[in-house]
Amino acid sequence: MNAIEFKNLRFSYNSSSLILDDVSLSVKKGEYVSIVGHNGSGKSTLAKLIIGLIAPNKGSIFINGEELTRKTVNTLRQQMAMVFQNPDNQFIGATVEDDIAFGLENHRVPHQDMQEIVENFAKKVGMIDYLKQEPSKLSGGQKQRVAIAGALALAPKILILDEATSMLDPRGKREITEVVNKSKEADSELTIVSITHDIEEAYLSDHVIVLGNGKVVFDGKPEDAFKNKEKLEELQLATPFVFEMKEKLKELGIVSNGNDIESLAEAIWESK
Repeated sequence: MNAIEFKNLRFSYNSSSLILDDVSLSVKKGEYVSIVGHNGSGKSTLAKLIIGLIAPNKGSIFINGEELTRKTVNTLRQQMAMVFQNPDNQFIGATVEDDIAFGLENHRVPHQDMQEIVENFAKKVGMIDYLKQEPSKLSGGQKQRVAIAGALALAPKILILDEATSMLDPRGKREITEVVNKSKEADSELTIVSITHDIEEAYLSDHVIVLGNGKVVFDGKPEDAFKNKEKLEELQLATPFVFEMKEKLKELGIVSNGNDIESLAEAIWESK
């Protein structure tokens, strides 16, 4: 079953500007998918459509096989969680502990179960020692860890990351990428949709969807997505550094099966 399916989707914020033009795509259950594209390509609009914050002008959206409509939006939204670009806009509680618990309170989770859930997910994202801290005193990467912990605590079937690393420094980006990958390893049925302009991050996903001017330009494996440099440049997208290195190593007879720096280093070491 597809976790998410768009059929012939059209959307515009006003009658003269078409943001998405006849978009059809699907995301399989349990996939880690990156949606990339230049500014204005429609990728953030897709995220809002998935979670039901806006409705399409035409076409259909299905979440785990059920159509997203006005009648079903509240029920289907309970299967999803979203982490936004700026974590400061998501903080509600006075402490990290309060903030992770906020969504659980809205879902009416019994208080006696809440503490265990909060501690469990704080531990998973490496924030167990910060539960009594004020969110304002955390680094950008730590704030996003807390936001992800709060999202995962709701046990969503679909986790949407809307430019969740765009405001972070390289260290913060690595931290969040590790948290997302570990979450995926811990729950093989969790579907992750990452809306991003970070090509390096997209290269680590299972599946890449490239948008350009409101249309799907590419839909497939990361390895295939980044082969056409001319098309990427046309869409104002770069080629991932790791992909470039992997291709250079291949020319030297060194083959790596992974898509990260560690895999490349291991392949070089084994070739000696």
